[in-house]
Amino acid sequence: MSALLNNFKFAFAHCSKPGLVQRARLLISLAALLVAAWLGGCGVAQAQTQAQARTPPAQVILIVGDSLSAEYGLKRGTGWAALLEKQLASEKKNARVVNASISGDTTSGGRSRLPALLAQHKPATVVIELGGNDALRGLPLDMSEKNLSAMTQAAKQAGARVLLVGMQVPPNYGAAYAASFEQIFAKVAKTEKVALVPFFLKGIGDTADAAANFQADRIHPNEQSQARMLANVWPELKKLIK
Repeated sequence: MSALLNNFKFAFAHCSKPGLVQRARLLISLAALLVAAWLGGCGVAQAQTQAQARTPPAQVILIVGDSLSAEYGLKRGTGWAALLEKQLASEKKNARVVNASISGDTTSGGRSRLPALLAQHKPATVVIELGGNDALRGLPLDMSEKNLSAMTQAAKQAGARVLLVGMQVPPNYGAAYAASFEQIFAKVAKTEKVALVPFFLKGIGDTADAAANFQADRIHPNEQSQARMLANVWPELKKLIK
């Protein structure tokens, strides 16, 4: 473009006819505008490229859970995982949520799904929220523990930080079973040295008016309880977001 402008100037300097002089002046002005626009566009593109190079891609927070995280019975976008997205944005965290939760999933199901999820999303943090359906189905506790341990190990080997979300069962399951089930999460977290939320439904399922916090099935928290669920997870999760 600069060469074109110089050619116009050269032509103008050697032109003696008034009409041609006027045309040459117009062409020089047009060429100057084109050069300025071209240089300006190059500058903007270069600035955008440099900005993109300085901004790292958003780290992925992968949630592998069951119906408690899959918005079962809720309007889309109102579950705690969706609220987490808003929390991250409000705190200007360079992270995004991939919610791979499936209603009815067990620790066995999560264990079988996890390798493909790790390969696909390459998460920086993995939130494991599973185990409740194991208890509801009366599955062996040692199997649940092994599955949670295997998932934690797989996530760590993939370079991700892990947050284990603990659950509890109602007293009608028996004191011994309830205590053993609760201890699974603490044991795995301690052995694998990962973060732990002791009870996902703290302040929801352990209150005097707990029924008001759940949907009609009395198993799944209602929409009003989702913020509390996030509040239970966030203190430990934010420590893992770099």
